[in-house]
Amino acid sequence: MNLLSSTTVFSFYTMLSRVLGYFRDILIAIFLGTSIYADAFFVAFRLPNTFRRLFAEGTFNAAFIPSYASEKLKGQAQGKKFADEVLTLLILALLTIVLLVEILTPYVVYLIAPGFVENNDKFNLAVDLTRITFPFLAFVSLSSFFAGILNTENKFAAAAAAPIFLNLILIFSLFISYYFKLDYALNLSYGVSLSGFIQLIFLIFFSSKYYQPSLIFKKKIKQKVKLFIKKLLPSIFSSGVIQISILVGTIIASFQSGAVSYLYYADRIYQINLAIAGIAVSTVSLPILSKLIKSKKINQANQIQNKSLELSLLLSLPASIALIIGSDEIVNALFGYGSFTENDIEQTSLALKYFGYGIPAFAALKIFANFFFARDNTMTPFKISSIIVFINVVISILFFKQFGFVIIPIATTLSTWVGVIYYLFILFKIGYLKLAPNFYTKLTKIVFSTYIMAYVFHISLNYFARNLSYTSDYKILYLLFIVIFVALLYFLICYFLKVLNLRSFRIN
Repeated sequence: MNLLSSTTVFSFYTMLSRVLGYFRDILIAIFLGTSIYADAFFVAFRLPNTFRRLFAEGTFNAAFIPSYASEKLKGQAQGKKFADEVLTLLILALLTIVLLVEILTPYVVYLIAPGFVENNDKFNLAVDLTRITFPFLAFVSLSSFFAGILNTENKFAAAAAAPIFLNLILIFSLFISYYFKLDYALNLSYGVSLSGFIQLIFLIFFSSKYYQPSLIFKKKIKQKVKLFIKKLLPSIFSSGVIQISILVGTIIASFQSGAVSYLYYADRIYQINLAIAGIAVSTVSLPILSKLIKSKKINQANQIQNKSLELSLLLSLPASIALIIGSDEIVNALFGYGSFTENDIEQTSLALKYFGYGIPAFAALKIFANFFFARDNTMTPFKISSIIVFINVVISILFFKQFGFVIIPIATTLSTWVGVIYYLFILFKIGYLKLAPNFYTKLTKIVFSTYIMAYVFHISLNYFARNLSYTSDYKILYLLFIVIFVALLYFLICYFLKVLNLRSFRIN
């Protein structure tokens, strides 16, 4: 297996999905801006979408893949039986959750957006839209199960491509709404649930070669399935700590007009970088890491841990610096159209800048958690994640009145860096991670390459400042040109410094 090539495949489809997601958000920004309709839709979409990220971006698989891989080593029949039992329980749990939320939607909306209560129209709209979007949770969670089956077989393309349907359908719903003069927010909400259903069918089809599902209804749950559930609950919290932090931020931001939308748009931008630097690398590395540890190949496992961390830093450091330096220009070029005002750009870019400081930490968090998940240890990441969320919530609540919504990305970044430092302390203490002799040399080269890239990026933004202004019609094209140019320059420097080459990321 080659970690770099597998990550590239996963990243390609993820990037395609995120680019379409960006185009979708441009249309939402144009048609809805930061109005009450936008805020209501983002809240209605936030809850099921948070669960999508929790399940689809590693949380479910963090518990499922090591257990499923272990059972498959005992035989195909045992692996299938284990998967069938997990699938049955998952369906029953999801049906229960969706039914309860549909009944108790007003209370759920009050919990995630208490600030909406002051505006009766906004609150009622958020309740109606949440009832429409929430079935998406069931579809996308089941999709994650079938993605886990594929990932265990080292097949990553279909699972990475599945979210493309969400963006395509939402884009289509916006155009339909515009052409026929329909309700944008309402049609977007219906599109969310429809896309979840299509994703599920898509992944069932591609996983059918490796797994034919059967439902097993038993009064007594087997011990191995109980162990999986025991691992799943803390992994949901620990692997999805960033998403939980964002959800907490949405709750607090609901007390400030437009803040939910500012955070949403900033989140959309930095998540593109996190998807490649953290999610792609951790998703690709977990199946092989689990198999190596189960097979007692500790040296090879340590090798892939080092390569995962190295690749994550290679991708996250330049992304972090670029977001810090060019937050204004990036937000302006991506969303500065239609109803999205210059003040909206200023507020969103401020949030993006502070999220940018946390990109390497957000990515490292997912990588470090894998080192424990692969060893069937979900409690240690759970404890560290609890500390991160606690620090985040305390800082956000204490300073929200003083600093406004911007304290939320600041708190998210600070708390995550605390978590990363704690992870490193534990990993070195118990011997789960031994850095390769050349690790610090490569890190120095990555930092040097990032510095050159940042310098050129800063000069380019200044040189094309007039073309990147709010009134420029072609600002997105100039931004794309600059980003592609500095990205190629960065990877070229890394290649000549022998940090980036296909052979160095090969795991035998």
